[in-house]
Parts: sequence; structure tokens; C-alpha cells
Amino acid sequence: MIYTTPTAACSPSAIATPALFGAEILSLSASWVNNFTLYVPATYNYNHGDQSVQNVDFCNVTVTYTHPGYDDHITVETWLPRNWNKRLQATGGGGWQAGRFVLSEFFMAGAIGEGYATTSTDAGLGSASEPAEWALKSPGNVNLEALHNLGYRSLNDQAIIAKDLVRSFYGIPPLYSYWSGCSQGGRQGLMLAQRYPQAYDGIAASAPGQSWPEFVSAVYYPFLALAWAGEASPLSCELDFLTAEAVKRCDPLDGIVDGIISDVDKCDFDPFTAVNKTFSCSATGSTMRLSRAAAITAKAAWSGPRTISGEFLWYGVNPGADISAFGVAPGQNSTSSQDEWFNLFVAKNQSFDIINSSHEEYDWLFHLAVQEYTDVIAANDPDLTEFKNAGGKLLTYHGLADPSIPTKGTEHYYREVSKIIPEVQDFYRYFPSPGLAHCSGGRGGQPTTLFDALRTWVENGTAPEFLPVQVNGTGGVEQDRILCPYPAKATSRGGNGSHNGTWQCVH
Repeated sequence: MIYTTPTAACSPSAIATPALFGAEILSLSASWVNNFTLYVPATYNYNHGDQSVQNVDFCNVTVTYTHPGYDDHITVETWLPRNWNKRLQATGGGGWQAGRFVLSEFFMAGAIGEGYATTSTDAGLGSASEPAEWALKSPGNVNLEALHNLGYRSLNDQAIIAKDLVRSFYGIPPLYSYWSGCSQGGRQGLMLAQRYPQAYDGIAASAPGQSWPEFVSAVYYPFLALAWAGEASPLSCELDFLTAEAVKRCDPLDGIVDGIISDVDKCDFDPFTAVNKTFSCSATGSTMRLSRAAAITAKAAWSGPRTISGEFLWYGVNPGADISAFGVAPGQNSTSSQDEWFNLFVAKNQSFDIINSSHEEYDWLFHLAVQEYTDVIAANDPDLTEFKNAGGKLLTYHGLADPSIPTKGTEHYYREVSKIIPEVQDFYRYFPSPGLAHCSGGRGGQPTTLFDALRTWVENGTAPEFLPVQVNGTGGVEQDRILCPYPAKATSRGGNGSHNGTWQCVH
């Protein structure tokens, strides 16, 4: 049933000011946006597919507020479509942005195109795209108010404000409320399930950076491993060659040769076996030998950081992921780690450079980061009992070729949840996706039906047994596949594996 609202409903005088405990509402603006039209590609519409939004009218309500004593200024933007499906879909952010950023128009447009009321928050960070703009109040003093808002505080505020606006504008509360996000938005979704279990009925939290201090600290390890070895940076094309060699060795392990590593746990390719192999570098247009520096970099990227004594610190990315960013273009001397974590938040000194650190110093800084910021921004508490008891449903996917956030971190989190709640599949399912990069891209495998599956689970009680996807196989030929809920794996029933009907989920 579609709920239609009159034009007069969209005005500051007609919309009640939201009630937010512990906050002061500073302003509320409201105005109609008419005939909104935008093509939203699945590439920027995570958890959803392509969406062509045509001539939608919606009321844009923008609320600004502050938490007295915290010196913050937060903005929540909510779009209320004239023709409403009686549901709310909140959207998340990406990178260091909570929302209201460059991709939010796609996220929110996709939602109103399907009739949802939708909302986004900037967590008080404004238009800042990088933390350098807000992280430090002064050298040695982190802006903890901003970090707390990004980490968790603004998330519950967003839910409360959006639901109040929906109730005031339409005269009824949403029948169901959902969260949809990937990357930072995935971390936010898990944080909501952990800290605010009644905020949303269903949460799509994909490629989540749940263990934020660990994974951002791990990003620097390949650069450091190279520096500690006294080697110059490899060319990016060398790392591309090593990735191709890993795929060549490990692609067949699932029984289908398609250019994709599906069973990463069985992949035992050693990059040092390729040192001195010759290959054609596309960047130079010439043949060259693979350097030891390239093998060191790939090994560090795939293994993840280890202490100086070889102890595990965090996971690495999977072989098959694009690690070319750890290399350089011809003519460059070295890569830049673009440190914005250790210098701003750990050393609290913008001139600090992690690349000059010894292995012992890195180990200490890694542990310090985890100790200092887990409670603020990590979303890795595995006790989802209250979310389950509230009837919430949680779905997530993660690309096995993600070069940014290691999938094994998501697998680890899922296993930890299952230790506390053995019946975890009753409310939480995680779908690893072979060949998929970060949120989208790579060889494909983006599950564009995940949000629809979440809604069906929440509203009809039907849990998804698999998700259909399409991948670009050998020679760029598009093939139908399925994603299975972890720990099940997709296994071919026979044939060429090009149709999803030839696959089944096997535990």
C-alpha cells in the first residue's frame, strides 16, 4: 500500500521538532523537491541493484542539533517521498565519513525510488572527507567528541530523528525500519546491532570495517615490511603479475577454472617462487624480472601484520585481491602510506611518519591503537543477544577479493558471534563473495538482491538460503553463480558452472 501526502505537509511549521534526549535541536528546515530523476547504478547502490529514479517528489527535511557540553554540530538529512511504502531505510557512510557524502545521493535516491523514506547523518563532521580536517584539536589532543559521534553516538540519534520525522510527516510511524550500508556503513550497521539493538528491524552491513583499529593499523604493514627489508618499492605491474600467478595456481582448487579464487583457504601460493620470473610490464611496455621487493610486499599484504617475533596481529587480504596500490608507477622512487591513522590518532602528531618506525615501534603502536580506540569506534562485540531478542535480522556480504578490508576479519567476527549464540543463522547470515572487490567491482559477484532478501526475512520470516550473483569468468564471459551463507560453500553439481542452477550450498 502506498501512502500519499499533501503538499502542505512539507513545511517547518507542519513538522514537529524531533525529541532527542541529551541533545538540543538547533534548526529544522523542510522543502519539496519535485520531479527528482537520477540513474543509480548498482556499483554505487550497495546491497541493491540498478535503480532508475523517475520524477519522484519528496520532502527534504534537514535537522541540525548539538549535544550540550560537547561543542558539536550534527546534521541529519531525511527524504520523505510523497508516495511512501510505509518503511524507513537509513543509509550509512564510507571511508572516514558517516554519511551526507558524495555517494549519499545515490544511496538515498535508490531508497526513495522504491518508496522508502530515507535518512543520512554527517555525525558532525560536515563536508570533511579526511580526518585531518577534524581529528586533532591541537597537537596531542584528539577530538574525541567527533570520534565518538562517528563511532556510535550519532547512529542512534539518526534513527530517533528519522522515525520522529516520519511519524510527524505521515501521521504514522514506519511499519519497518532498515539500515543499509557497506564499508564504514557496514561497521555502522554492526555497531547499531551491538549498541542499539532496537533501532532497526533489519540491518544490511556489508564489507564491514568492524575491527577498525586493527584493520586500519594493518594497512601500513606491507609498506613497513619493505622498509625493514631495506628494499625499494616494486612497480605496481609486478604486484599485478603476482596476483595473476596466485590466481593461476589457486583458481582450479574449487573445480572450476574461471579466473577467480573461490577457495582462498586452500591457496598456498608463495610469491617468492616467482622471483626472477620474466613477464611483460604493461606500464613500461617491456619485459622485466620480478623483484624480491615485490614478493616481500605481496607476502606482507597476504599474511597480514605480524610482530617482530612472528606473532599474529591481524589478517591480510586474500590472494586475488588487487594489491597494486602497494607498488609504484615507473619513475617513482617510493610509495606513500598517506598516514592518517597513526599520526593523527595514535601519535597525535600530524608530522609523525609511521614509515620511519622500527618493527618494535610498530608492534607497540598497533597494540596502543587497539587499546585506545576499540571502545570508541570498533564494532566487534560478538554478543548480539539483545538484537536477536528484539527480533532483528542481519545480513552482510564481503568480497573475497577485497583489497581494503580483510574478509577473514568478518569471518572471525561471525565465528565469535556463533560461540555465544549457536543458533546464529536464525538472525544473522554472512555471504562471502569470490572475485568481488570492496563493496563492488572486481570480477563481479555483487549481491544486488541482498536488501530485498533482508526485507523478505524481516517481514515474511523467510531466511535467504543463497544469493544469486553474476561474475565475469575467463574471457570476460558473464556467468550466473550463487553465494552461500558462511560457512557453507558453493559447490558445482557438474557441467560448466555457468548457470546458478548448477551450484549448491554444501556445509
